[in-house]
Amino acid sequence: MIANELHRAAKLSGRRDLEPRRNAFARALRLTDLTVEAHPRRAVRRELLRWRDLVAALYLAETVDPLAHRSVLTCLLRMTYATAGQVAHLGPPEQS
Repeated sequence: MIANELHRAAKLSGRRDLEPRRNAFARALRLTDLTVEAHPRRAVRRELLRWRDLVAALYLAETVDPLAHRSVLTCLLRMTYATAGQVAHLGPPEQS
């Protein structure tokens, strides 16, 4: 679900209205917070909180670099074995 919101934010990054993109990043941040609260492993929680800082920087940015966005999404997908295989299926970065 977190990756869904990041994809949604990428699709909205070309728009002049920043609010929909920021809302998508805000939902990703909230979902990350909920995951951190629910995860039993301390090491995973710590890595998620570090990753959350990257999303927060995207949330605050006036414009989002497509490569920076791709890096954040790739980092998230590589956190688990089950989702790491999806990195190869990412299309080209969205152009702003």
